[in-house]
Amino acid sequence: MAELHTGVGRQRGALPWPRPRRIATLSVHTSPLDQPGTGDAGGMNVYILEVARRLAEADVEVEIFTRATSGDLPPVVEMAPGVHVRHVTSGPLEGLTKEELPGQLCAFTAGVLRAEAARPPGHYDLIHSHYWLSGQVGWLAKERWGVPLVHTAHTLAKVKNAQLAAGDRPEPKARVIGEEQVVAEADRLVANTRVEARDLLDRYDADPGRVAVVEPGVDLDRFRPAVGDRDAARLAARRRLGLPTQGYVVAFVGRIQPLKAPDVLIRAVAALRDRDPAIADELTVVICGGPSGSGLDRPAALIELAASLGVADRVCFLPPQTGANLPALYRAADLVAVPSYNESFGLVALEAQACGTPVLAAAVGGLVTAVRDGVSGVLIDGHDPVDWARVLARLLPDRLCRAALSRGAERHARNFSWQRTVSGLLTVYGEAMAEHRVRLADRLAADPALSCSW
Repeated sequence: MAELHTGVGRQRGALPWPRPRRIATLSVHTSPLDQPGTGDAGGMNVYILEVARRLAEADVEVEIFTRATSGDLPPVVEMAPGVHVRHVTSGPLEGLTKEELPGQLCAFTAGVLRAEAARPPGHYDLIHSHYWLSGQVGWLAKERWGVPLVHTAHTLAKVKNAQLAAGDRPEPKARVIGEEQVVAEADRLVANTRVEARDLLDRYDADPGRVAVVEPGVDLDRFRPAVGDRDAARLAARRRLGLPTQGYVVAFVGRIQPLKAPDVLIRAVAALRDRDPAIADELTVVICGGPSGSGLDRPAALIELAASLGVADRVCFLPPQTGANLPALYRAADLVAVPSYNESFGLVALEAQACGTPVLAAAVGGLVTAVRDGVSGVLIDGHDPVDWARVLARLLPDRLCRAALSRGAERHARNFSWQRTVSGLLTVYGEAMAEHRVRLADRLAADPALSCSW
């Protein structure tokens, strides 16, 4: 594979990279103000929120453009000092699915351009778009404003279609074409891991010189191991959430959709009951999240599945957790399961490990980076419930092994922080701005008449 860089502290030559003053962040289909774990809100929301806050702390103003989905939302919300969320009216306020949003991109783009037109010239130094819909808007805005475009895909249609879950819908051709266009036009493509970078190069023919790897982080102040006795803290967390205080707890946290594969965990419980009923009868599986994507077609599908497999008594459903309840859920669990068919990174895995809880994860996408196999958790090849049941049967009774993985999970998570992510992004931003200025200077030197238009 062609050489890639990490975007962390990278310098070329003696001159420092320029630093943006203001960034326009584009997030068309989901707002960082939405609750992760339901609808279309997930790891991308967390990423945008955490990065924007820390950019502002580094004296870089961030304005996040997202689609208005409620008449109760004010046009602009100050999310944090130096971070504003602007709600752009584009289409009906409610009732639009992500698949219907391409028809509203023109309206959304018009709202973004109008907002910038009301500012002094040169207000934004750079655009950072998230997901392909935002990349389409960023592509036009960068041409209009004369600034560089940095794009983060978060998920890629060609990858998802190659690893499609049973019963899930493939991503449409229009999205594939849209992604190819954004990959070709962006000044920089930020990949969460080297696996994602390889997908951009191999599947989308991305320019290696425009691809940078910057790993996401975790809020190490919020997600951390309990202070004091771990067993007592686990018991307190279970009581707080109304979970059984005895036996084993394995938690799934995320949106309920085929891509995330929570059904694999439920089927694994059934397989475990056949393999080792004594362990299965001590196990509670917690499914925490709300229906999303094609999971909206059958929101009660997991409840029906657990009943049909005869394990409804072993499965507990919780809504998405906010505030201190989410770290408490991670601490309440003996293991956290991430059986997704694909993840660009897998922030849930990192959050759980930061709380000292080992992770069982499918060996796909960014999860092979987020989880260190045999040290902070276990990576499982494939989605066969029998294989997952085999790992559960081995790990749950082995208290010493889980304790070692817990310590490894803490250490592994400390390698990731949002400050590190922002440091990497600032390097990427600086590279994009510097190269943009060089291209502009070259154009002006070739045709001085262009200076009046710039």
